[in-house]
Amino acid sequence: MSEAASASLVFVLLLVFAGIGVMLRPFLPEEHKAHETVQLVTLVIGMLVTFASLVLGLLTASAKSGFDTVGNDLRDYASELIQLDQQLRDYGRDADDTRALLRAYTAAVIASTWPAEPRPPGNYYPLEPASNQLESVHLGQMLDSAGREIRRLAPHDEYHHRLADDILAAFTRLGRERWKVIEEARAAISLPFFVMLTFWLVVIFLSFGLVAPRNALALVTILLGALSIASAVYVIVDLQTPLTGSLVISSRSMRDALAHLSR
Repeated sequence: MSEAASASLVFVLLLVFAGIGVMLRPFLPEEHKAHETVQLVTLVIGMLVTFASLVLGLLTASAKSGFDTVGNDLRDYASELIQLDQQLRDYGRDADDTRALLRAYTAAVIASTWPAEPRPPGNYYPLEPASNQLESVHLGQMLDSAGREIRRLAPHDEYHHRLADDILAAFTRLGRERWKVIEEARAAISLPFFVMLTFWLVVIFLSFGLVAPRNALALVTILLGALSIASAVYVIVDLQTPLTGSLVISSRSMRDALAHLSR
């Protein structure tokens, strides 16, 4: 479910159940409206609100931490690309084809992962539609081609032999960093947990409707509360998908890497 759909669903459910509570209030027996009963309901609502606030706060912190982790790992990935290119540059002209493949791969990653941003110049973009992901069949094939070129290097002296070993090790690290970012970017909030959290919030707003007076100020307050909760859910879900939605990881590190590779 998309970020907007999740937030909209929560917003509608909260308003619907708050409305059900408001409509049921006039039909409650008088003893259910006694001061002691209302006080008890208020205490239970306060407990549920405190619990839901803690859960939402922890979810927001966890989502933000995961978002920042993907950003840091993407910068590490760009750094590995730069280091690998530097070693290929040191190897000499025999590695020029491999460097060209790495440049094409990096530009293709930028074009595919951030389709809303300006594309790097060139004619080497993925053939399939933009995926907002670092992983696709075409991108994987481009990087695999660079790996095969690295393994074909034929060092002709001890210096180039050691450099070829370092290049292969750097390419292996690059592959690990790539899959690390890919897997972290796929993280998402657990659906059963999301359903349970929504249930808690629905119960809270149903209780609001049962004890709220039937006036404009109370209804507007409930509306604003539902809107605030829905916006928090939107932010949480959006942070869980760092390469899509309104909040996305910056492409600056990959663009800096491409600028280095294109020197």
